[in-house]
Amino acid sequence: MMLHGVIPVWKPVGMTSHDVVARVRRLAGQKRVGHTGTLDPDVAGVLPICLGQATRIVEYIQKAPKRYRGLLTLGVSTDTQDASGEVLSRVEAGTVQPEEVDAVFHRFVGEIEQLPPMYSAVKVQGRRLYEWAREGKKVARKPRRTVIYRLERTGWDPGTHPEVSFDVVCSKGTYVRTLCVDIGKALGFPAHMSHLIRVESGPFTKSDSFSLEEIEEISEKGNWGDILVGPGEALGEFPSLFLPGEAYSQVMNGMPLEWADPLPSSPYHGRFRVYTEAGDFCGLYRMVDETTAHPEKVFRVR
Repeated sequence: MMLHGVIPVWKPVGMTSHDVVARVRRLAGQKRVGHTGTLDPDVAGVLPICLGQATRIVEYIQKAPKRYRGLLTLGVSTDTQDASGEVLSRVEAGTVQPEEVDAVFHRFVGEIEQLPPMYSAVKVQGRRLYEWAREGKKVARKPRRTVIYRLERTGWDPGTHPEVSFDVVCSKGTYVRTLCVDIGKALGFPAHMSHLIRVESGPFTKSDSFSLEEIEEISEKGNWGDILVGPGEALGEFPSLFLPGEAYSQVMNGMPLEWADPLPSSPYHGRFRVYTEAGDFCGLYRMVDETTAHPEKVFRVR
């Protein structure tokens, strides 16, 4: 039986995102499985995995904001910008006060530019940056724009190398370790990200997530319905619209939908979820004007 839906997985430390996909693919017994945003092997956290037709909504979950809780260590820098790398510099940073950190945090909220770290999967000159880095080479990189929606200090451990606990909500493509390094620079000290977990990814939270051990148990019992989130439910930020039965064939044939009266505007680029009268999710449409919508994704439910 082909499974269609999203499983919010709690990725453990020590596994790559692709490792998790491979594990779920084996347990589900199907090839059509994909993840919605890479997590580094050293980072645990929420990793939504899409199966079957739900792989077609990966792009929407990827674009959704992510929330992390982490630890920034001041006075110490590493070549990978996190605790897994080799120490490049170590200086005393005990003069930094928490109020200074709060002020700098405030400056980083909003749209910012980041230079992708050398130890990342970004491609330059046909190769991943980490491949260049492992050869001891640095290559020119172009800064990328990202958005920090919220950044708050949640703890403070003073000392020679103060540790700052933080909570951050950010857009797709944000390098939190680079954010830590840049905050350190703004404070006048080297810094690195010493710990990180992802607690939210799009609509999914830590409390929603299942461990691989729990998923294996579900697989043995065949109770996939207990953990699968339907594609429509996973896109809950989009408004929904229920269609009369006769309009179902129009949707299945990828035809536009038209109304005599203007529909209320959607704040999500005019997108909305389309359901049958029976409550089955069957498509994602996008408004082209006040009375016409074109299909963006169609999901066959019969």
